[in-house]
Amino acid sequence: MPSPLFNQLIHSLCCLPGVGKKSAQRMALYLIERDKVSAKRLVRVLAESIEKIDRCVRCRNLTEDLLCSLCGSERSNKGLLCVVETPADLLAIEQANCFFGTYFVLHGHLSPIDGIGPEELGFDELFKQLHEHDLKEVILATNLTLEGETTAQFIADKSRSLGKKVSRIAYGVPMGGELEYVDGGTLSLALDRRKII
Repeated sequence: MPSPLFNQLIHSLCCLPGVGKKSAQRMALYLIERDKVSAKRLVRVLAESIEKIDRCVRCRNLTEDLLCSLCGSERSNKGLLCVVETPADLLAIEQANCFFGTYFVLHGHLSPIDGIGPEELGFDELFKQLHEHDLKEVILATNLTLEGETTAQFIADKSRSLGKKVSRIAYGVPMGGELEYVDGGTLSLALDRRKII
């Protein structure tokens, strides 16, 4: 029977997304039995990250500085603002290396049933930036869910009222995808949002 402390470690690892009891047990065994050096480094870096990482004052991305490296970068096209739901969405766009504008991270989406309204998502700061900065276009890159669409529509309406051009990222058939394997919802969106070439 595992020790109480080992059980606590397994239970603690289960808080990670996608980690069930078996995976947590495997991780715990590996860290304790085979790689105590990495385990100690993990504990140190995790503690330091919890203490020092906060939100960028401009875009709300995660950073240990007042401004994140993207907001401080000269490479950014300051006329384009891409609104995303999470830092993971921002990372996905950055890793694609196809967008060179600025970002605003909502850290969620509108969900009145969960008590998440405009205040929790930083809309005041977002609309202040839209009002004060010379932005040519607001690109909405929220998820294709009911909540993501509602959030995008709310931001679009307010952005247009401030005289900003608003666009929504396209959804549809992935590059290299074969139509027979694409689900009906994705195919429907791809057809609805087609463009003239």
